[in-house]
Order: sequence, then C-alpha cells, then structure tokens
Amino acid sequence: MDKKVILISVDGMRPDGLKTCGNPYLETMEKLCSYTYNGRSMVPSVTFPCHFSMTHSAVPQRHGLLTNTYVPQVRPIKGIFEKINDNGGVSAMMYGWEPLRDIALPGTLKHAVYVNAYTEESSDTVLTDHAERIIERYDPDFTFLYMVETDEKGGHDNGWMSEEYLRRISIAVDNIKRMIDKFGETHSVIVMADHGGHDRAHGTEMPEDMTIPFFFYGKEFEGGKVLEDVSLLEIAPTIAGILGIAPDKDWEGRDLTKE
Repeated sequence: MDKKVILISVDGMRPDGLKTCGNPYLETMEKLCSYTYNGRSMVPSVTFPCHFSMTHSAVPQRHGLLTNTYVPQVRPIKGIFEKINDNGGVSAMMYGWEPLRDIALPGTLKHAVYVNAYTEESSDTVLTDHAERIIERYDPDFTFLYMVETDEKGGHDNGWMSEEYLRRISIAVDNIKRMIDKFGETHSVIVMADHGGHDRAHGTEMPEDMTIPFFFYGKEFEGGKVLEDVSLLEIAPTIAGILGIAPDKDWEGRDLTKE
C-alpha cells in the first residue's frame, strides 16, 4: 500500500478535558487537522463496544458487543484489520488494556505490544515508544496506538475533569505530538476518543459520556476545517479510503476523505 495510517485512541478523553488540560500543542492540532469537538460515541458508551464499532463501522446493537467482554458475532461483520489483511496489508497494534486485543481477529496483526497501565508511570508513553520503533523498523500500513491512562488512572481512579485526569490528557497530547512530528510527512494520523465520562464512571447517554473529539491529519484533510456529524462509525471507512481499499459492504459509516 502506498499510503500509511496511524490511528490514536485516547480512552475516555472528553473534549472539554482536552481543551482544559493546558497542553499548547492543541492549538497546533487545530491548525493542522480537520477536527470536531462535538463527535459522537456509541450506546453503550463503554470501551470495548465503542472500539468494536470504530473498527467495524456498525452500532453495538448490530455487531452484538454490548459489554467489555468479547463474544463472537452472531452475524459477523469484517473489521478494518481483516480488510487490510485481505488486501495484503500489514497492521500493528500497541495497547494498554488487555481485552482490547479482541477487536482484531487472530492472524490479522503482524505486530502487537501490550503494556499494563499499572506497571509503568506512563504506559501510554511506553506504548508510544514501541509504536515509533515498530514503524521505523517494519513500516506497517496501519498502526493502532491505544492509550488508556486518561480513563484508568485519570477518570476512574480520580474522576473526570480532576487534576490527574487533565494531567493524563496532556501526556497523551505530548505522545500525539511525537507521532505527528516524526511520521506526519509519511503517514495520515487520526486522533479520537471512544467515550467521555462523568464523576468516576461512564456508559450512559449523558453528553459528558457521549461527546468526543476527532482530529484528522494528512494530505487528505484540510487543516483548520471544523467537521460536522462525525461518529465512531466513520473511522474504519476513512482508514480504508486513505489506504485505497474498498469499504466492507456491511459498514454503516462514511469515508471522510471524500468530503
């Protein structure tokens, strides 16, 4: 594949938390990317169902994953990892929450690194280190970097919008900056959250849980453009569009490279 994509998911990152964390790189992201602070999560606004919707472009009620426990789909829908594999591409995944491994079927990942969030001061930074090395050495077509500490150590341990939550978002933004600075000339980069949160929980249809940010960087996207009507369903078709592969016939979302 001629083009390459890096997808970065920052678990539990609310738009107001991103704006409030104080990281100066956010202003640069707004200039470089097409973006929205008013994107939509899925119902239920829970990590595994949301990421399965993101990779399979189908709502949870259709793909059947409604909790953080994986179960086989009754009517299987192909995900982005499978579509890339079917087209001869190579995928890599770095992740800080072990159950997330099941969003990719066995045999669809060439490279995978898991780091438990509670074994490092910042597993997100360690995973970004791994992502850098794997891209430099193996040059995968699609790299998925999943950062969980905003959710685990920030939201659940200390509360959404707490000082620690905002600090963890700022660390995530530093890691995003690293990836764009290092690979922005050769890769398109998508940054997203799966859901938000309130108090020390999420999973409801409250705006605090359902409203999420999206940023799209690369030659396919206009810098500084504010996007409308974006949800997790757009991610897989947009990645396919960048890579030049056909979307799956069962996907519900749209390819943002065509807008």
